[in-house]
Amino acid sequence: MFRLFFHKSGNVAQVDQSSGKQEREILIRNNINLGLASNIVLAILKITVGIVGHSRALLADGINSTSDVAYYIVVKVFSRLALKPADREHPYGHHQMESISAVVIGAFVITTAIAIFWDSINTAYEIFTSQQRVEYSIQLFTLVTAGFTILVKMILFIYTKRVARKTGSAAISALSHDHRNDILASTGAAFGIMLGWAGVPWGDPLAGAVVALIVLRTGIEILRESSEELMDTVPGDALEKKINAIVTPIIGVRQIEEMSAHRFGPYLVINLTVGIDGELSVTKGDAIATEIENRIDREIELVRRVYVHYHPAK
Repeated sequence: MFRLFFHKSGNVAQVDQSSGKQEREILIRNNINLGLASNIVLAILKITVGIVGHSRALLADGINSTSDVAYYIVVKVFSRLALKPADREHPYGHHQMESISAVVIGAFVITTAIAIFWDSINTAYEIFTSQQRVEYSIQLFTLVTAGFTILVKMILFIYTKRVARKTGSAAISALSHDHRNDILASTGAAFGIMLGWAGVPWGDPLAGAVVALIVLRTGIEILRESSEELMDTVPGDALEKKINAIVTPIIGVRQIEEMSAHRFGPYLVINLTVGIDGELSVTKGDAIATEIENRIDREIELVRRVYVHYHPAK
C-alpha cells in the first residue's frame, strides 16, 4: 500500500502556505533592493574617498562593495527565476536557483579576495621602497567614511540575517554572510587608516591584506553552504528528532522504519516508511498516513510534499 500526499487546494493549509509564500517573496525582494541601493552608495563613497585619501584599505573595501553590487544583481535575477512555477521538467519548481545564485556569489567573493590581497602586497612593497606621506585631514575623512560604512553594514546585517532565517533562502543567507564580512573588512580598513595616521605607513596595506583574507574565508563559507544544498544535504539529527517527535505519538504508528528528506531550494520533500498493525483495514491505514502527513505539514516549516509508505509492522 503506497500513500502519497500532496497539498490540497482549497483548504486552510493551502491558503496559509500561499500567503506565506507571497510574504517570503516580498521579504526577499525588499531585502535585495535595499542591499543593492545601499551597496551602490557605499561603493561610490569608499572608492572615491579611498583614491583621494590614498587609502589602500578603504579602496579595497570599496572594491569589495562594488563586487557586492554585482552579487545583488545576480541574486535579483536568480531570485526572480526561482519564482517560476513548476513545470513538467521541474516538477518541484525552480527554487534551487537561489542556491545556484549563492554559489555564484561565493565564486565572486573568492575572486575579489585574491585581487585585493595581491594589490595589498604590491602596495606594501611600494611603501617599503619609497616612503609616502598622507595629509592628516584626508586621513580623518577616510576614517569617518570607514566608521559610517561599519554602521550601515551592521544595520543591513541584522536585517538580512532575520530575513534569511524567516525565508530559509540560501541566497539571502549568503548575502548576510557578506554583510558580516563587510563589517570586519571596514573595521580592518579603519584600523589600517589609524596606523597610517600614527606614522606606520605599512599598516594600511596590511589591513587591506587582512580584509582580503576575511573576504576569502567568507567566500569559502558561502560556497560550502550553498553546495551542500545543491548536493541534497539535509539537516541530520535535528530533522530526524523532530519527525520522530511528531510521528511516534500518533495512534496506530508502531514504528518508523525508514526516513529520508530531499531539498529543493529552501523546501523539503519528506519520505517515510512506517509500520502499523497488519490487521487494520486499508481505510484505517490511509487515515493514519493522512494524520502523519497533516502533522508534519503543520509543524515543520517549508515542507513541500510528504510521501508515506505504510505496511504491517515487523
